[in-house]
Amino acid sequence: MIRRTVTVLGATGSVGVSTLDLMDQTEATGVAAYEVEVLTGGANIDLLAAQARRWKARLAVTAHEDRLGDLRDALEGSGVEAAAGATALVEAATRPSDWTMAAIVGAAGLRSTWAAAGREGVLALANKESLVCCGPGLLGRVRAAGGRLIPVDSEHSAIFQVFDAARPEGVERLVLTASGGPFRGRRREDLRAITPEQAVAHPKWSMGAKISVDSATLANKGLETIEAAYLFDMPADRIDVVVHPESIVHSLVEHRDGSTLAQLGPPDMRTPIAVALAWPDRLPWPAPRLDLAALGRLTFEAPDLETFPALGLARQALSAGGSAPTVFNAANEVAALAFLDRRLAFLNIAAVVAETLEAATTGGMLPAGGDCDGALAVDAEARRLARTVVDRLSA
Repeated sequence: MIRRTVTVLGATGSVGVSTLDLMDQTEATGVAAYEVEVLTGGANIDLLAAQARRWKARLAVTAHEDRLGDLRDALEGSGVEAAAGATALVEAATRPSDWTMAAIVGAAGLRSTWAAAGREGVLALANKESLVCCGPGLLGRVRAAGGRLIPVDSEHSAIFQVFDAARPEGVERLVLTASGGPFRGRRREDLRAITPEQAVAHPKWSMGAKISVDSATLANKGLETIEAAYLFDMPADRIDVVVHPESIVHSLVEHRDGSTLAQLGPPDMRTPIAVALAWPDRLPWPAPRLDLAALGRLTFEAPDLETFPALGLARQALSAGGSAPTVFNAANEVAALAFLDRRLAFLNIAAVVAETLEAATTGGMLPAGGDCDGALAVDAEARRLARTVVDRLSA
């Protein structure tokens, strides 16, 4: 039986909900047993309290300091301790736990992920921004603490499962797959009047709004390229992206002898979560099974970098090095949220990123350090620059 003490940072988001659902299923079948140390969430106090009661968590934390009273009321009589605010989130992440899911979306999850990386245990990473903004520093911090980082993005989990870590010199190339998002095959002129509702309607994956927008612009694949470079110590020119609309092949690893290994499975986030949760074992659960005969065929095509320039911008940021990936991430987040707020046109998301990167380059921002505080300082300045661009383009 698999036994884990578990912390879920971002329990009320899509990855957090999937994590707890998987835990529920596997505990019910008797193949695993979990003790929950901490659950954290945002403004959805009712869901966070219900999760904390179900799992008898020792602590529940909301990121919103002004909602502490609401959380305490919702947990009254449960025996679950309540806390709120940014400092409480970081302190919660340092509490001992065998396994921590870092699933807070955006730069908001950076400090808590950094804190969790400073102690022993497995850090299951679903927060892209932590790696993009300070990947080398974060990975070094995990190693120094005697922990292990396991990626939860389906693409990086796929590579993790087939990558020969004992002989990395034998790997020639990594190939990340992309669904292509809801606008695959569209021409640039077709995207001028795209609405937030259209952009978040992902054809394969159930994700939060911001991540869905990133999929629609292919910015997510840019972020994942940066992550892969750090996770697997691979230069940008040996990481490719291929559009695979069926989302069955989750990524591939090409070896120097011509062999290419791939991990396949139906598009369900619980599968990469299960890989991380049970590592180094495998966790039996009622996962959807792959029926290749029913699928009939799998298709692949090159990404359209003219229509979706965000992917190319991310590769430029990775090649530039320094804090360029942090600037890319911050500008993209500001632009994506402005689009969701209907203050920015869909095609201007990449324009904001490009202009912010250019301003950061000419302003000398890129050589900054890569620890948490340094990354957050660059992030704050990049956001300021990006908001200026958004204001001008939305005027």
